[in-house]
Amino acid sequence: MNDLRIRAAGLEDLDAVLAFWKVAAEGTSISDDREGVERLVARDPGALVLAERDGELVGTVIAGFDGWRCHLYRLAVHPDHRRRGIGSALLTAAEERFVRLGGRRGDAMVLRRNERAQHAWRAAGYAPEEQWRRWVKPLTD
Repeated sequence: MNDLRIRAAGLEDLDAVLAFWKVAAEGTSISDDREGVERLVARDPGALVLAERDGELVGTVIAGFDGWRCHLYRLAVHPDHRRRGIGSALLTAAEERFVRLGGRRGDAMVLRRNERAQHAWRAAGYAPEEQWRRWVKPLTD
């Protein structure tokens, strides 16, 4: 794992990140476009965390902190690089970021149908809170 590099994304990385998510991430978001990810990086430059091996993007996580809660999104590892500790390394980096910022608890959005992801989150020490349901409303057409 010594050859794994964890770093914050810059604007120059965004096209590669968007292409990566099409291969490695499950589900889509209304913000999965250049403009949406540019806003994320501009507002919180450390939130989009990348894992690279030999200069190749192999994993991502968004570790967003709003000053009150710590939210994790887009934990994704390239299918050819899974089960090698990359997801764990990304989560460790995200959790360390949250602690530095004063965060107390991380939460993650995980698709119900994504059993592989649910297993990974449980293995990382996260647990579902069944009493909650996510409510959403698109703010644009």
